[in-house]
Amino acid sequence: MLICHCNLITQKEIEETIVELLDQDPWTLIVPAKVYHRLQKRGRCCGCFPNVVETIIRVTEAYYARSEASGDDIVSHLDRVRELRVQFGSRTHERRKAGNRAA
Repeated sequence: MLICHCNLITQKEIEETIVELLDQDPWTLIVPAKVYHRLQKRGRCCGCFPNVVETIIRVTEAYYARSEASGDDIVSHLDRVRELRVQFGSRTHERRKAGNRAA
């Protein structure tokens, strides 16, 4: 599925990049800008960032579910990741109302 129309980035590319970043440092805080930098792209309209944040959360949770880290460490780290929703605005997606989400 195409996540970023401006840069033609697919969901699979974003997921692979997130896993690569987590493999390098499992406790790094991944944000959309870090993913785009790794892909050698830049956010243009940034309308895809809420979808990228949701993908980061989903992939990070799955990554830690497969890891051997303790539950307390994982919960505190995922809480930091979920705070990205507030920063990048979970009220609107791609500058549309929540009922018209593209992905």
